[in-house]
Amino acid sequence: MTMTRLAPAALALAFALPAQAEVKLTVANWLPPSHPLVSEVIVPMTEQISEATGGNVAPMILPAPLGPPPAHFDFAVNGVADITFGVQGYSPGRFKTTNLAELPFLGDSAEAMSVAYWRTWDAMLKDAGEYDQVKVLAVFTHGPGEIFIREGDVADPDVLTGTKLRVGGGIVHEVATTLGAVPVEGPSSKAYELLSQGVADGILFPYESVNFFGLIPQLKEGISVPGGLYNTSFYIVMNKAKWDSLSAEDQAAIDGVTGEALARMAGQMWDRADAKGLEAMEGKLAVTPATDAQIDAWTAALQPVVDAKLAELAETGVDADAALAMFRDEIAKAEAE
Repeated sequence: MTMTRLAPAALALAFALPAQAEVKLTVANWLPPSHPLVSEVIVPMTEQISEATGGNVAPMILPAPLGPPPAHFDFAVNGVADITFGVQGYSPGRFKTTNLAELPFLGDSAEAMSVAYWRTWDAMLKDAGEYDQVKVLAVFTHGPGEIFIREGDVADPDVLTGTKLRVGGGIVHEVATTLGAVPVEGPSSKAYELLSQGVADGILFPYESVNFFGLIPQLKEGISVPGGLYNTSFYIVMNKAKWDSLSAEDQAAIDGVTGEALARMAGQMWDRADAKGLEAMEGKLAVTPATDAQIDAWTAALQPVVDAKLAELAETGVDADAALAMFRDEIAKAEAE
């Protein structure tokens, strides 16, 4: 009799419980919370994942960095954090497929570049196996990298000769060296220190970064390069075991708000931030378009670098020429969308 009376109550309680317990995901972050990559990409991503899964999956951004930026990919591999993001170029030699996205003169829109990059990665580059230890949520690029210096003839093809330029990881080091500059390695967070102390005379950066890191007072001249002198590739990845632990329904929901959608959101963010950065330079830092002579000289000088980077890509088993053709085609498609 007692069991009979309890059954309806137990049944009601069962229906009151959620269909699936909430899964909390830790999200590692190494940038200031105010950086647009965090505030306009990572934060919205966590919100969209939670909403798409009906609250079943709850990503939470950790309040303090777990370690330096180059360590973040392995944090995802080893489960130190469930989701991480970073720059592939911070781990030299590890990611050869990123060479494709970092080549010079590819495009002026981070959104078009990022969408095209994701499509090409998904269709061709992921077969190289570089990301097999994780679940890839997005790959994307920032806006076109430009030239910023304290002084020099901005119309001279040899303007960078002997100039000490702060550079990050990836192809930008080879670009700077090939054009006669002296590369000064250092993370973006150290850029102000390197310039203010005279360790560097200039920097290769997108407009956004010059503005965000407070570098405008340290520089006097900028040269805008059609298609960018370089690009930087980024990743957002998830621990494979944590991904595999999710239900098929939640995985499908997350796939719906990541991948191309997340790459597009990141690219749109960079485009907005670049526009804001360029606007902040008005009256403080003169930005001059590269001359035809400069473009011709730099294109010729950098061709061996491009060839070498495509050869490295081919070492992964990817058809480098076909991948580049697809990438360029997808950039054009994305620009027209």
